[in-house]
Amino acid sequence: TQTVRLGPPPLLHPHTEHWRPTGLCAQPPAVLPLHLRLLPSPQQQLHYQVSRRHHGGRTHSQGDESAYREEVLKLTTWSSENNLTVNTNKTREIIVDFRKHGADPTPLLINGEHVERVQTFKFLGITISDDLSWTANTTAIIKKSQQCLHFLRVLRKNKFNTNLLLTFYQSSIQSLLTYCITVWFGSCTAADKKRLQRVIETVQKIIGCPLPTLTDIYSTRCLSRAQNIIKDSSHPGSDLFNLMPSGRRYRGIRSKTNRVKNSFFPKAITILNSQMHR
Repeated sequence: TQTVRLGPPPLLHPHTEHWRPTGLCAQPPAVLPLHLRLLPSPQQQLHYQVSRRHHGGRTHSQGDESAYREEVLKLTTWSSENNLTVNTNKTREIIVDFRKHGADPTPLLINGEHVERVQTFKFLGITISDDLSWTANTTAIIKKSQQCLHFLRVLRKNKFNTNLLLTFYQSSIQSLLTYCITVWFGSCTAADKKRLQRVIETVQKIIGCPLPTLTDIYSTRCLSRAQNIIKDSSHPGSDLFNLMPSGRRYRGIRSKTNRVKNSFFPKAITILNSQMHR
């Protein structure tokens, strides 16, 4: 932890950005946490404003954007008081609105400059879409994985043994296919899952040995993550795992839409319950 003084008031506890060692990133206390949650009512919409350095999410219903605009104002005020400036060229705005006939919100202005509104945004290595689908994320993953297939073929051409080929696959290709898989795989369409599995089938032909499917990896990761959450009582999601009076099953999470049903917590509870009967 570093302490940097840029003039009054002091800027406390900035941390160095890992992708740009020369830069400093300060954390505004009110808007740093990202809360991207699904809204059960179609009358509500989610405004999601994010940049590389600052991000925040707020919901508003029936066209009332006052809370969202207030948070943006707090961000710019905090930045100004700490001798920082929000770079609007690196700031993007995503609007998630599931209403059938929703009016376009007022363009977002920061320090008099328009913030670009986008349909997809890459956040922490995951491509988020304004319709909360994962097709764009799947396409990006497949593109990166196919680039690594060339090097796997070169290794096989040079007669590397199977263990080395398997190690290369696990470290370079499988790591791409399964990055944050518990977040997005459950909500992928059947077509996207087939596209992802086709990459693994290609690798199987190159290496010449069977490999676990993405569905199996997803179930294993969900189970492991759910068990870790249950053990950690301080985790925000630990209260969602509640045993039923019989003590043999966890209480399921009610959901009205497939979007919620296919998200992590409902899926994790389903997998946990299936494992408890084995």
